[in-house]
Amino acid sequence: MNLTGKVVAINISSTKGVVKKPIEEGVFIEEFGLENDAHAGKWHRQVSLLAKESIDKMNNLGAKNLTYGNFAENITTEGIVLFELPVGTRLEIGETVQEVTQIGKECHKGCQIKKLVGDCVMPREGIFTRVIKGGRIKPGDKIIVL
Repeated sequence: MNLTGKVVAINISSTKGVVKKPIEEGVFIEEFGLENDAHAGKWHRQVSLLAKESIDKMNNLGAKNLTYGNFAENITTEGIVLFELPVGTRLEIGETVQEVTQIGKECHKGCQIKKLVGDCVMPREGIFTRVIKGGRIKPGDKIIVL
């Protein structure tokens, strides 16, 4: 298993259940998540991550031009098979340290992504973390499995 990867994009939205828009840099707050993001809060799914490889897979299956943030992920990664990381795994991402709290999720009814695309990889391949140590993350930053 590859123990290093990189951040491809940081994505944010002010409402839940919609695609997120890429930003130049994210400020991640300890025990809260991405500043100004709809999913941040004092719970176990503060930050969502999805691999570029998963997005590419959807595009290869015939989805139309999916890009970073389309699956409402906060961090788009490359080089690590996220859904193979056990819950409890700690990741150093940019200046932050995050802990994997959940692999995949139930897709809620009326998911915009599923309507748009016909399928959603997030329930199978997305992961969630909580922020153990806050800091800044930007595209190009390294991801290290601790």
